[in-house]
Amino acid sequence: MAATGMIAGLLLLACSQSAPDNGKSRQEINELLDSFNKAAARADFDRYFSYYSDDAIFIGTDATENWDKKSFMAWSKPYFDRGRAWDFTSVQRHIFFDKSGQTAWFDELLSTQMKICRGSGVLTRQGKDWKINQYVLSMTVPNPLADSVTSMKSVIEDSLLQTLKQ
Repeated sequence: MAATGMIAGLLLLACSQSAPDNGKSRQEINELLDSFNKAAARADFDRYFSYYSDDAIFIGTDATENWDKKSFMAWSKPYFDRGRAWDFTSVQRHIFFDKSGQTAWFDELLSTQMKICRGSGVLTRQGKDWKINQYVLSMTVPNPLADSVTSMKSVIEDSLLQTLKQ
């Protein structure tokens, strides 16, 4: 009986040591994303891009905006150089983890100059730090306005669709 209890105790200890601390990781990711948004609002170019992994991808609101980190840095540099890039504040955020606790993904609603936008992305733990591997920014469209918005953007996107299909 003592051996069974000891084995059960060792199994419990092993499981608890291998289980990720999602509470601590969630707090770290919340702090990272808040600091990430503040760095853009303060036009702190180096700090903002330090949150991305070296192989990160940024996907913007325009269908043509799909950049690797280096290209996104080059595109956004003039915005940071003018002293203010963009000012996003999270108003609702959800964070999820894989079983290893080393990969996380999030979605959030943001208050922005474009009104409500959605940010989403994937992060991985690299050493002691979390890094953004992919970030996707989307404008939200209220359902009652979807037909009007579709009509407005069709002039540009019909042409783009033809190009993309080739």
